[in-house]
Amino acid sequence: MTTNTRTTASAKQKPKGRITDGLRFGRFPITDVQPVVEGGKFPAKALPGEGLVVGATSFREGHDQLGVSAVLLDSKGKERQRVRLSPPPGDRGKGTDRWEGILTPAGTGNWSFLIEAWHDRYGTWHHNSEVKVAAGIDVELMLAEGAALLGEAADDDSRSAADRRTLRAAAAALADTTTSAEQRLAAGFSADVAAVVGRQPIRGMVTASEQFPLHVERDLAGRGAWYEFFPRSEGAVRDPATGRWSSGTFRTAAKRLDAVAAMGFDVIYLPPIHPIGAQHRKGPNNTLLAGPDDPGSPWAIGAKEGGHDAIHPDLGTFEDFDAFVARARGLGLEVALDLALQAAPDHPWVESNPEWFTTRVDGSIAYAENPPKKYQDIYPLNFDNDPTGLSKEILRVVQLWISHGVKIFRVDNPHTKPVWFWEWLIGKVNKKYPDVVFLAEAFTRPAMMHALGRAGFQQSYTYFTWRNTKEELEEYFTEVSHKSPAYFRPNFFVNTPDILTEYLQYGGPAAFKIRAALAATASPLWGVYAGYELYEHVARPGAEEYIDNEKFEYKARDWDAAAESGRSLAPYLTRLNEIRHSHPALGDLQNLTLHHSTDDATIVYSKHKTLPDGSKDTLIVVVNMDPHGTRESTVSLDLAALHLDPEECTPNGGFRVDDLISGETWEWGEYNYVRLDAHVEPAHILSIRR
Repeated sequence: MTTNTRTTASAKQKPKGRITDGLRFGRFPITDVQPVVEGGKFPAKALPGEGLVVGATSFREGHDQLGVSAVLLDSKGKERQRVRLSPPPGDRGKGTDRWEGILTPAGTGNWSFLIEAWHDRYGTWHHNSEVKVAAGIDVELMLAEGAALLGEAADDDSRSAADRRTLRAAAAALADTTTSAEQRLAAGFSADVAAVVGRQPIRGMVTASEQFPLHVERDLAGRGAWYEFFPRSEGAVRDPATGRWSSGTFRTAAKRLDAVAAMGFDVIYLPPIHPIGAQHRKGPNNTLLAGPDDPGSPWAIGAKEGGHDAIHPDLGTFEDFDAFVARARGLGLEVALDLALQAAPDHPWVESNPEWFTTRVDGSIAYAENPPKKYQDIYPLNFDNDPTGLSKEILRVVQLWISHGVKIFRVDNPHTKPVWFWEWLIGKVNKKYPDVVFLAEAFTRPAMMHALGRAGFQQSYTYFTWRNTKEELEEYFTEVSHKSPAYFRPNFFVNTPDILTEYLQYGGPAAFKIRAALAATASPLWGVYAGYELYEHVARPGAEEYIDNEKFEYKARDWDAAAESGRSLAPYLTRLNEIRHSHPALGDLQNLTLHHSTDDATIVYSKHKTLPDGSKDTLIVVVNMDPHGTRESTVSLDLAALHLDPEECTPNGGFRVDDLISGETWEWGEYNYVRLDAHVEPAHILSIRR
């Protein structure tokens, strides 16, 4: 009758909600989830196989044990990975209630993740019984509770048969009153039971966070080595009698691709390949007067031959370009094309759509300026007069080049265009072509650089070029690897046609080695501009850019002569890229750990990755940043960051390291003496022998 009454009442009355419904906190609070970009408004970035650091702050009332897990869901919402989180090494014992772990998405797509906090039933029993049994308090009660807990877990059909047998045996041992309390407790604490519970915890009152978006893109969106050259210079010939130049073409430039591929680069980046304006064309070294044979800056796009959808006739035809792309692809290289959204005064857009530019009160169109620099040969675009028409035209241009095999665009000065435009353009392109990658050439304020990353840019140029001291680099490495990787992927270019730092101007060959070693090991993305391997270092007086700048003239380089004389850095760049390709730890961004050295010019950091088969890849990088001499220091290593197992250590308690540059082998430990002569070899790249 009681049952019938309850059933009748239930049928007549509207079900009551739980008292906790509508509250922001669940049974266990979960806050500060990472990686989350603006509350999930934008997806966090990830790569296939990347060790993605996930974390949250979670806690509970009282003294019972709390467990925290992260769950990875694929694009169809299917659970693909579940890992238990733990306090970060630096937070252990400090009571921060912070939990972290590693998730590893296996493929591309729109993934997601969530955090779960739960009552750790086994952990709570383990702690309480350990304390009470040792003190002789509630001994039989604690053993009985353990037997009941493990017996209940043994009835869980989701566990394997072997694990259920282990739990059932432990439950029986805990209940066996013919043995001592210590023996019974030991059965409940056994390594076998710990392994079973480690694989599948005994949980209660599970509280889940909301799901947060995770956009997983292909490797070249966040990993790769870039090489930049001007096609017009590769194969350019100067007539010794007249001094006139004949431009290189796509077909002559294609001959250089073999050498680029042989150095281990993944991307060949081309500055703009379009017709160049004649009006206000710049001459050598950015002078205002150009001679009849001066080629002008490729970034002054547009002439009577066409605009962004055309090819400079000196370089060849679309058929020639397609052949160049095919040749690159055959060598394992992808072509990145410059997307420079600006126009020369001769550009067809100036006549057809003057509303796409800014007209001044005197009727003239405003040219580009970055005082004191003036770019009279370039008109910036104005997105405010006809945002729809201009945006659709640019989308058309991008899709045209995609149809010719271009999947990577290096975008010139994206910070001079509205951020909404990039969110729209990249979103439209990636929806139809998810493999297309955009690199932001945004040397500007951090807020804008980070906004461009959130808007969709897969990677960005960085401040690395100007970070030259140990203190500067340690601070910057920490920022890009631990504070902003959810939305900002740094590409560490060592030089560009615009940037020749004082460090390279006056540091000699050692400076070139140092910067390359740092860039190639600290970031999964790095790049060089042609001529770096020849130690080109002479700047235009008073400027931080090359003399006889290739932006404004042809440059013929004798690669063979440099190699024959031993004055080429190409073998060193090749070795760096070989190391990158053979060591997966260098393909992740968030796994960089700084270590201490006693010398203020010696930087030390490591990168570690545990591979799917359980093997480990760990590198230690030590670099003398003083290009002018020898530095000595004591290097102190955070051994926990190296993930060493006891069996991997030598009888002396150390471990073996192989120098991937010199080929030497040493035994290292927590403290190590290091001496690096910049004129011989400024860097150790050490692989821990496993």
